[in-house]
Amino acid sequence: MIIKFFRDIRILPRWVVIFIDLSIIAFSCTAAYLLRFNFVLAEVLNTNFIYGVFYYTLFGATAILITGSYNGIIRYTGLQDGVRIIKMVFLNVAFAAISNLVFFYNGHNNLVPYSVIIISFFTSSLLLFNYRLLVKYFFAYYKNIIFKRARVLIYGAGQTGIITRHVIDSSPRTQTVGYLENDSAKIGKVLDGIKIYSADLPLIEQLFREIGVDEVVITVRDISLEQKNDLVDLCIKNQVKIRTIPPIDKWVKGELSINQIKEINIEDLLGRESIKLNNETVKTDLRNRRVMITGAAGSIGSELVRQIIQYAPSELVLIDQAESDLYAIEREIKSYNAATSVILYLADITNKDRIRTIFTSHRPDILYHAAAYKHVPMMESNPGEAVLCNILGTKLLADLSVEFGVSKFVMISTDKAVNPTNVMGCSKRIAEIYVQSYNNYLASTGGSTAFITTRFGNVLGSNGSVIPMFKKQIQMGGPITVTHPDVTRYFMTIPEACQLVLEAGTMGKGGEIFIFDMGKAIRIAELAKKMVHLSGLEPGRDIEIVFTGLREGEKLYEELLNQYENTIVTHHSKIMIAKVKEYKYDEINKYVDLFNDLVYDNNELKMVALMKELVPEYKSSYSRYEVLDDKSFATV
Repeated sequence: MIIKFFRDIRILPRWVVIFIDLSIIAFSCTAAYLLRFNFVLAEVLNTNFIYGVFYYTLFGATAILITGSYNGIIRYTGLQDGVRIIKMVFLNVAFAAISNLVFFYNGHNNLVPYSVIIISFFTSSLLLFNYRLLVKYFFAYYKNIIFKRARVLIYGAGQTGIITRHVIDSSPRTQTVGYLENDSAKIGKVLDGIKIYSADLPLIEQLFREIGVDEVVITVRDISLEQKNDLVDLCIKNQVKIRTIPPIDKWVKGELSINQIKEINIEDLLGRESIKLNNETVKTDLRNRRVMITGAAGSIGSELVRQIIQYAPSELVLIDQAESDLYAIEREIKSYNAATSVILYLADITNKDRIRTIFTSHRPDILYHAAAYKHVPMMESNPGEAVLCNILGTKLLADLSVEFGVSKFVMISTDKAVNPTNVMGCSKRIAEIYVQSYNNYLASTGGSTAFITTRFGNVLGSNGSVIPMFKKQIQMGGPITVTHPDVTRYFMTIPEACQLVLEAGTMGKGGEIFIFDMGKAIRIAELAKKMVHLSGLEPGRDIEIVFTGLREGEKLYEELLNQYENTIVTHHSKIMIAKVKEYKYDEINKYVDLFNDLVYDNNELKMVALMKELVPEYKSSYSRYEVLDDKSFATV
């Protein structure tokens, strides 16, 4: 019955609070009489004790109604409630004193002796506030028994950690049991009644067992990715939930709430330490320039827009064929209130007349080419579209850039262009070859356009990437579909990838293929398991992981260089230049012109065979085009 009472109770009715307060006022007045007359009942009764208590309580009721001291929720009693009680008691005393004066000047004795009023003031103040505190702690105590509170360790004993502790402890579902710190000066000390423990991983694991930890909340921003990953792995191993708080500038109205403490995202673990780039050089390169971005509504293109607009180009020309996404980036840009003139074009980069008109109108100084078809299985089924967009679209933009005097053409490529096993990867490799050979041709003939290529792996959160797909599958209850147990991929964040593109565009002189130190490749099956764990579920029990087999053209692992390529270091330790096989422009141009004739031909085998002839390292994998790798096969 008691457990059911505390589970069902909400807020005590106001009339009950008023009744309790009046009872305490009456008791305080009675006790004051007894104290004043040393507990001699005869003397107490000779002072009209009954009338005195009645009127003092009546004055108290008036004071309660005037000050609204009954309005506070008792189980959340705080300083403001104490202030209201003091005001009420002072008003009660004032009413009693004024009544005494009225009675005295009308020839009567005092209604309530002043000594009784003074004693009642202190007694009622003490009892009214302390009974509320008693109810508060009594309620909290039984809530802790009835509802099991999660025991939380806070990673970081700084100001943010202290704020987080108060937020956690204000919830009936959580309680702080300690802090974790790397600062040896803080370890072992007690902060606001809570002990600070070492953040060394072996000691944390021991702590999990000794004090029983259900959750860890990360509050520090300067924890390295390696430390964060190690901590997450330790928590997963010990079945401890791990959460994090948002940056201070994202707190709602400058305050942290329990609802803002969220489970850690897989993106937080796959990102990399921020790279330091020469932003002043980028700023000088882009300021007051006319910049064009193709694929401006895509994952990479839209982030380029966000970053480039900060460098105050005079004009930003955005091209994309995705209507809704282009509209969304337009709405976002308007909220920046930037001085840059932004012009958007809904256009297909393979539409020669349309693109020429745009170049004629704006004559860009710098072009960032992010438009491309990128999904491997889709392009394997539609090779004509890969050739049309990724190869011929790139050629059209490159040719127009030279014609209209663009100073820099920065193309975004992919690690799938290395030793390609699919149509998409090979189409991007051919685009790389074309712009590089064109650059070398122009360098020998006095051309002014510099063609620069950036090559990197998968970006986190891009449209159609594996992580959003896994999240959706987890939300639907599974299963998670992984192509192969051993498939691995490189990952980087979209902002990081775009920083690389801007830096490459600045440092490039023309003809380079820049690659980025991508770190370690991630096993996709392990990534899926970690995402399930971070969702508070158990792989194999709550969410099944199903292996579906490699898709058409898919690799087990990606590469940034093929076996014949090396790298040249740059001034930045994480950015390198790929030393690749170079082609003559005249030869490549003839091949690309042949694609013009084949792209509308329904003979896809001819088209892919031509791609393989141009890129001999292209060997199809799990694809219907594997037949073309058989030397005995000849296309008609």
